[in-house]
Amino acid sequence: MPEVDTASILARIARLRVPLGFVVGVVAIALARPSVTTLMLGVPIAVVGEGVRIWAAGHLEKGQEVTSSGPYCWVRHPLYAGSSIIGAGFIVAAGSPLVALAVAIYLGLTLTAAIKSEEAWLAERFGATYDRYQAGTSSEADRAFSLDRAMRNREYRAVAGLVIVVGLLWLRAV
Repeated sequence: MPEVDTASILARIARLRVPLGFVVGVVAIALARPSVTTLMLGVPIAVVGEGVRIWAAGHLEKGQEVTSSGPYCWVRHPLYAGSSIIGAGFIVAAGSPLVALAVAIYLGLTLTAAIKSEEAWLAERFGATYDRYQAGTSSEADRAFSLDRAMRNREYRAVAGLVIVVGLLWLRAV
């Protein structure tokens, strides 16, 4: 039996998470059964998740460094944590057990793959600096949040996606 290259499979899943997200999103919106109540409960959760993502994106120079400022001093992957919170809000807003299952599988699979791939890349690129960050022994960075940095990290795309999804769910509900 041939040996399975797990790292390669995880990297491929990680690279496909955005296109897969669009497919899962279209299917999820089609299966959604939102109501005004589920939207009132779920949308604020998703907005909190996007807030976490914006906060994280405003502290990170992607691909250039290992940072421990902002949410990175508490959570190793705050962008993915924010995405998970957005997913939970979407599940609540959609009001469908099938959507909950699809989104949970999608997030569990793709975010796990992204985290594993990213950690391997960071360890290779930044070596001991990343090892100290993983161990929680890196020095705390004293960097202020920057909306400009969040924009350079293209977080506006996630905001736009959230607005579109909420709008589509609202149209389904009313």
